[in-house]
Amino acid sequence: MSKQNKLLILVLTLGAFGIINTEMGVIGILPYIADHFHISVSKAGWLVSLFALTVSISGPTMPLLFSGVNRKKAMLLVLGIFVLGNIISIFTTNFTVAIIARVIPAIFHPIYFSAAFTMAANSVSKEDAPKAVSKVFIGVSAGMVLGVPIASFLASTVSFQLSMTFFAVINAIVFIATWAFFPSIPVKERLSYGTQLSVLKNPVTWLSIIAVLLLNSAVFGVYSYLAEYLKTVTNISGKLISFMLILFGLANIIGNIIAGKLLTKNAIKTVVVFPFALGVVYIILFFIGQFTWPMAIMTLVWGIFAGIGTNINQYWISSAAPEAPDFANGLFLASVNLGTTIGTAVGGLFISGMGTEYVVLVGILSLVLSVVFILPRSYMHRPIKQLSK
Repeated sequence: MSKQNKLLILVLTLGAFGIINTEMGVIGILPYIADHFHISVSKAGWLVSLFALTVSISGPTMPLLFSGVNRKKAMLLVLGIFVLGNIISIFTTNFTVAIIARVIPAIFHPIYFSAAFTMAANSVSKEDAPKAVSKVFIGVSAGMVLGVPIASFLASTVSFQLSMTFFAVINAIVFIATWAFFPSIPVKERLSYGTQLSVLKNPVTWLSIIAVLLLNSAVFGVYSYLAEYLKTVTNISGKLISFMLILFGLANIIGNIIAGKLLTKNAIKTVVVFPFALGVVYIILFFIGQFTWPMAIMTLVWGIFAGIGTNINQYWISSAAPEAPDFANGLFLASVNLGTTIGTAVGGLFISGMGTEYVVLVGILSLVLSVVFILPRSYMHRPIKQLSK
């Protein structure tokens, strides 16, 4: 890989970190947002749920609309909108304005990630594409593991506004780096909307979308309640819970690195084995949940699998429609966000109906259902042959 391509992937990774910071970091400061706007924490949670819902809606459409736009200009537009949204969030005293300042960047969110994944894959040989994409996902994982505690620390020690300033500064740095180091990247062969939409006629695409939705539901349907699980089932202190969450995030980064190697070596086998392996992890979690140290070890293992799963999701959809990479990445973003929304909702139902310890069953059920769609997809279409030439 050339120095220029390494720099390009580094900036893309930093960009993923900045945008995920803005998306996920708010989770750690919801109580401070509620105090600032004099609203309930559940109402403040709209800043999280509406962002995810907006991404799931705009995921397939926005990358399609921007598929013919110079990638550098498109990325600068997205980053600029995120910086502006962050700045508005710093100064506004109106919660409705704060929601608008979150939803508008969320509309453009898929454009950046769709282009980032495509650019990372195109910067290397086809067989090394999964490794390049996995490096961008490291930025996503770092944004999740660092964004929440850093934002929470800044809000608790200084103010909610300083957390929002942190988000703005990170995105501004990425904006400057993209402007300074990226060459102009015009789209050489613009695909028509019809050509890109035609991938939806392929059953393999739909099998991939449903499988990814279920795989993400399996991970986030349980992870969304990890803090509650550790509090009520494992019965550990708040400090230990924070440590476990950071441990999960760091393990996620390790999972990204491992995933790049596994998908490069044998993608189909990796995807087919994954739900069975994660299922074993969940079964063990169910039986050792009340024990602190075994739970810490399994949280580390689970975090690694979660990182691998994220890369699998992107590969499974993008490889189903290699002729329309931007649109495929948009479908990936929509699928994972919808999977997170559904998994979290079903997880809540399991907790309220059966108890917190049974939230693991959401993961197991989602994994079982995912196999129903993964196996026929793996036999019908093996795009790894195309990518490995």
